[in-house]
Order: sequence, then C-alpha cells, then structure tokens
Amino acid sequence: MTPRATRWLIGLAAVTSVLLTTRLGLWQLGRAAQKIALQTAIEQRASLPPLAPLELARDKATAAAQHYRRIPLTGRWLAQHTIYLDNRQMDGRPGFYVVTPLLLAPGDAVLVQRGWVPRDAQDRARLVAVDTPAGELALTGRVAPPPSALLSLGPEGQGIIRQNLDLDALARDIGVALRPLSVQQLDDGPSTPTQVLRRGWPLPAVDVGKHHGYAFQWFALSALIAGLYVWFQLIRPRRLAPR
Repeated sequence: MTPRATRWLIGLAAVTSVLLTTRLGLWQLGRAAQKIALQTAIEQRASLPPLAPLELARDKATAAAQHYRRIPLTGRWLAQHTIYLDNRQMDGRPGFYVVTPLLLAPGDAVLVQRGWVPRDAQDRARLVAVDTPAGELALTGRVAPPPSALLSLGPEGQGIIRQNLDLDALARDIGVALRPLSVQQLDDGPSTPTQVLRRGWPLPAVDVGKHHGYAFQWFALSALIAGLYVWFQLIRPRRLAPR
C-alpha cells in the first residue's frame, strides 16, 4: 500500500470513528431527555386524583396512559395462581416479586404485584409464606406496566417460581381474562418490622446523570481521536519535514 493510500485509509478511519462516537454521545443525551420526560409524566400522574375502579383500562393504549395513577380495587385473590418472580431486587437484595391475579368480577381479573420477599440464600426453592386471605378484600394500588422481562436462558417454566411472566399466557392458564397492565399494591399505612411483603416499589430508572456521564465520555473520545489525527497526520509530519 502506498503512503498516499495509507494516509487516506487512516483519515477515513478517523472520520468514521469521530462520527460514530459523536452519534453515541448524542444518543446518550437523547436517553437522558427521555428519562427526564418520563419522570415528569410520573410526577404529574402521581399527583392526579385516584382512578375509579371502573376506569381501569381494558386495552393497551388506555393502559399506557394510566401508568402510575393510584387506584382503589375490590376483588378476590385467585390464590392458587400466585407466582414468585425470581431475580427481583429491592434495596440491592435479591428476592422475588409475589404476584397474584385479583378477580374483579366473573371472568375479569388484574395481575397485582403484591410485594417483594427475600430469597433464601441456602435454598432458592424455599419460599417465604405469604398470607393470602380468602373472600372479598379492598386494596390500594398504583397502575403499572406488567413486571419487566429479564434475560432468560431457556423456556419459561409453569411452576410457582418463574423468571418472567406473560399476561396472555397466564390468562390462558387460569381461564380468566387479565387487564393489559398490572397494579402494584401499596401499603395502606406505615410499614412494620413484622410485615412480610415489602412494597418500596422502584420507579423506572431516571438516573440521567449516568447518561450525561456516558455522553461526556463519548464526546471526549471523539475529541481525542480528532486531536490525535490532526497531530500525527497533519502537524507532526510538517514539523519533522526537512526544511
């Protein structure tokens, strides 16, 4: 390869790298802006009056507009269909989200995220017993998306412990239609040391500082590549050239 071709190749690589790192920096800034907008929406919806039970969404579009609104519900637990979602953390501790369908009316139910329990460090299958009262009960909750899906290395099982949960598949299993959302149960009063289920539900991550930090790193790398190219390919050769 001739020296001229080598210089063109290095120049092309430098320009491509600068464009790529700049684009990644802009993408991180865009992610930060999205999270700021999400946080604003969460705060606005949390300040609205609670939804009436009859307003609870029956389709995905309406459900998305109701996320993070408070709502009182009355129904009956379908206790036999309680599921422990594995690998869920609260305050940095591994454990399970306990979820149970709440029957609102015949043939109509909603999945309730009832709370978090820790995982036994010695035996993963040893589950914390959760009291699920029979009969009709009232609870207060917050409308939320279905529990987030985690990376799964194989097909999902059908037991009480699962990694992820698909609402449509669960509805088919239990033979009851489920609303296209979930409800995170909230404590009606102060938490007590003996309370089994913890409900310090994390809101969607809004750590925009992380994205700003990543953006700075990408922009810094872009500037470094450009600076090195200018020094080694333009300035230094001229300084070393015989006069």
